[in-house]
Amino acid sequence: MSVAHVNGVDIYYELHGAGVPMALVHGSWTDATRWELVLPGLTDSFQVMVYDRRGHSRSQGADGRGSVDEDGDDLAGLLETLALAPAHVVANSWGGNVALRLACRRPELFRSLTCHEPPLWGLLENDPDSRAMLASSSARLEAVGVRIAAGDHEGGARIFVDEVVFGPGTWDGELPPEFRELLVRNAPTFLDELRDPDQLSVDEHALTTLEVPVWLTDGSASPPVFARVIDRLEDLIPIVGRETFEGAGHAIQSTMPDTWVAATKRAVGWATGRPAAGGPP
Repeated sequence: MSVAHVNGVDIYYELHGAGVPMALVHGSWTDATRWELVLPGLTDSFQVMVYDRRGHSRSQGADGRGSVDEDGDDLAGLLETLALAPAHVVANSWGGNVALRLACRRPELFRSLTCHEPPLWGLLENDPDSRAMLASSSARLEAVGVRIAAGDHEGGARIFVDEVVFGPGTWDGELPPEFRELLVRNAPTFLDELRDPDQLSVDEHALTTLEVPVWLTDGSASPPVFARVIDRLEDLIPIVGRETFEGAGHAIQSTMPDTWVAATKRAVGWATGRPAAGGPP
């Protein structure tokens, strides 16, 4: 078991393969195990770091309320401690919020950044066409938080899965028991994330001056709020590309791993100017 003490906490991590450094940043509720299906397709080209974000599974949580930028500082600490910087950073969901905010503060740590559906809903606050959608999402997240705060971790996880990111019936009909257990176990950390006032926002001006190449992805089967966030990010970031996966949802690395691996390699090729096999995305 590999643990690095960074930013005041012990963070569990794994290193796989050899080559140019790549760091994978998971989203809320989960941990490094969510990358297991894609690691074999990456380790032939990259030295890949996966880790459990603070407060998730094998990593220590800090005393008191955490923040999205503390998560970013953890990532920075790992990249520096393990001599992986600059790295290609690939993030999913809330991990994208962490990584984008860190890229604005510490761009020298990044060779490139690839984000799948970061829930940066703060970017849509001034969009009148998104207000109803945001209000609905906020109400559902509030319901999740109420359940977790009351000790009903499974109830909170069920609402999140069925009503926020995947759709009705997913919890009972599609998630294996071990994945449901993982979500329930990490529910308290999600409540901590919900209480961070900055967790769904990013500095728009900083994005407009960002020199890191950023590749954005979304799935056609995901709730439409994610595509709207990607639209806004695409408008703001100067060195940017985008790919939409037909038929994919929020957890593409688990549901379509081969597609995800091929797309990630293409994104790195685009960012470095050396397209991967199969041509540009």
